Amino acid sequence: MRAEPAVSIVLVAVIFGLGSPAVAQEWTLEKDQVVEEPEPYSPYVDQHFPQRVFFGDTHHHSSLSMDSGLIGNTLGPDVSFRFARGEEMRTSHGQRVRLIRPLDFLVVSDHAEYLGIADLLNSADPTLLATEAGRKWYAAMKAGGEAGWDMTIEISNEFTTGEPSYRDPKTERTVWERVVDIASQYNEPGKFTAFNGYEYTPAPGGNNLHRVVVFRDGPDRVKQVLPFILAIPHNPNLSNGVMFAETVNGKAMTRDYAERRARWEPLLEITQMKGDSEAHPLLSPEDEFADFENWDVGNLGGFPKEDGMVRYEYARSALQVGIRLEDKLGVNPFKFGMIGSSDTHTSMSTMREENFFGKLPHYEPSATRYKEMILRNIQTGEVMLSAWQTGASGLAAVWAHENTRESLFDAMTRKEVYATTGGRITVRVFAGWSFEPDEVQRPDFAAQGYARGVPMGGDLTSAPSGAAPTFMVRALRDPDGANLDRVQIIKGWLRADGETQERIYDVAVSDGREIGADGRCKTPVGSTVDVPDASYTNSIGDALLMGYWKDPDFDPDERAFYYVRVIEIPTPRWTAYDAKRFGIEMPEEIPMTVQDRAYTSPIWYTP
Repeated sequence: MRAEPAVSIVLVAVIFGLGSPAVAQEWTLEKDQVVEEPEPYSPYVDQHFPQRVFFGDTHHHSSLSMDSGLIGNTLGPDVSFRFARGEEMRTSHGQRVRLIRPLDFLVVSDHAEYLGIADLLNSADPTLLATEAGRKWYAAMKAGGEAGWDMTIEISNEFTTGEPSYRDPKTERTVWERVVDIASQYNEPGKFTAFNGYEYTPAPGGNNLHRVVVFRDGPDRVKQVLPFILAIPHNPNLSNGVMFAETVNGKAMTRDYAERRARWEPLLEITQMKGDSEAHPLLSPEDEFADFENWDVGNLGGFPKEDGMVRYEYARSALQVGIRLEDKLGVNPFKFGMIGSSDTHTSMSTMREENFFGKLPHYEPSATRYKEMILRNIQTGEVMLSAWQTGASGLAAVWAHENTRESLFDAMTRKEVYATTGGRITVRVFAGWSFEPDEVQRPDFAAQGYARGVPMGGDLTSAPSGAAPTFMVRALRDPDGANLDRVQIIKGWLRADGETQERIYDVAVSDGREIGADGRCKTPVGSTVDVPDASYTNSIGDALLMGYWKDPDFDPDERAFYYVRVIEIPTPRWTAYDAKRFGIEMPEEIPMTVQDRAYTSPIWYTP
């Protein structure tokens, strides 16, 4: 039943008859007249929750970034978008490359600092080369190799100290408007989203505090600003304990700072080529999956890590720090959703192990790339990290209504997102107070989840008397990837004494294995990987895993968070594909297999 607006409406029907003049007739729909309309037969006309997951890359550099264009990348942001949309391209060194499937969205996040300076150097811009800084940079670029890399570090440090050697606001504005125009050219609402964005790159003392900035708006709004604000933190594992510190500039964190941090940084990039930052075995010794692609040797400046720093660099421990600070300040500064992205500096977002083209121009597939140096100890000169320690990771997955800037951005702000380390695993989780075990198998699983609970990124409050949170989880393998080993829920909580705790629960496991009374499956999934042949089969694991879980240790007076981790069966790592392709015998310390995974944004419980 539908009530029409309280106005008089005149309807004019013009009836044309054969061989007769037109006849006009008027009807008047009286004010407040009610028109009968049956309930819709289709169950989907009033369904307004997200039904699609979109995969993309929110951290991507083209030749406009100084630490890309100065060390060999010749491909601009137009190539970045064309490649992400599925076109076959050639790398800076001439190799053919293509994605297995196009991405759904891309943020070309070139460094705001000296944006486009590499293009000016590559074209030997006379105005730039007339300056002392320009001549020095040009010589380093021509020398290439470590000289070019060292120069990019030096240039980055100039903006950290606030003393850049060269500034030309007119050039900056021109380049930024060009970047926005290129994104507009490739943005196709409903099919492919080209976001406007950039990277802001503070690194005081070499501590990585970089952020990727993503705009919701199109060119009319974005062109009004120059690129300097904050957004998505990344690489906390290279910040030497600063990224999630409980102090700010040596002083205790205030409520005002916590509120601004929570408002402007709703997401964290927890996995990419420079290591995985979900968990660390030193912090989670009972988690056999925590030792995954960890980088814990130092910061971007090559200063070694000291005891106690790791706690403030990994997502799981940062979430624990966040609920403790919330108990103290009334606001959780680290209430972030979790995504992955590539941090590629080649204009190519290649995140799959068998299609990994490196994250720097000189790390393209070759017989020697695994040996390349990544980071040196600034005090001893020793190599801290080598190229074989880079990961093929990662992807950002977003549950949204449609593939548009507005819809994807809104999903990011509500944290209905998750991270994968490269594959396109589909994951959905809902938490509520009344889900039953068999409901995870319902065909309207998602509709029930939204109607009676909250999705990833959501909040539970005011626990009903005697109730505990219940969870429904579904995970589906990448159709072009590996089967799944298990689905886990990781819980962190704040005890009454102010100490934080964590625990891992297996909620679904493959191949008929059993979960014990302690909530853990002790039987490994096994492996089908043939390392010399760089191959595997999906004869183990499951394509789909579904799980129901009710928190057996819930205390309604304790703050808590929960997130889902989905783990694949073992597959060949990119190093195994290199070994086969180039006939290399890799050193024993280099891992040749990997268990890729996905991490959802948390769901928080607040008393």
